[in-house]
Amino acid sequence: MIITKTIHKKIVIRLAEIRDVLVITQFNQAMAFETEKKELIPKVVSKGVTKILKNSNFGFYVIAERNKEVIGSLMVTTEWSDWRNGMFWWIQSVYIKPDERRKKIYTQLYNFVKESAKNNPSICGFRLYVENENILAKNTYEALGMMETGYRIYEELKPETHK
Repeated sequence: MIITKTIHKKIVIRLAEIRDVLVITQFNQAMAFETEKKELIPKVVSKGVTKILKNSNFGFYVIAERNKEVIGSLMVTTEWSDWRNGMFWWIQSVYIKPDERRKKIYTQLYNFVKESAKNNPSICGFRLYVENENILAKNTYEALGMMETGYRIYEELKPETHK
């Protein structure tokens, strides 16, 4: 069961809705450029965001708002673990507006995700990946109880999905 709303220090944490497509698309583009100097194709990102918002089988987005302005977001997707007979929730596409960073916005988003999984026995844990050089993010994740694993991620992209 996913909680629909949490309010803390005038910050509203909620599930994203279709009305959030533009801001999430902008956040994803900003995050990719900021962390990896990658320019994403806006049309592809927008379609991807729309798809997940219209089909919860792919996952969901969580939004942080202050005074009805979206100031942060993250996406959760799933991975089945046969080793643990459970589902990992992967936290991805984390973005907090620069002037809102170091204010525990991510902590509130992460706590919302953890709370949402509390009554779901099929969720066995949470994972995310982070750029090697992103020391501030690593410190944040570790402070929240996450630990670095021994895994590396490999990928191969189809040409039409990136510049």
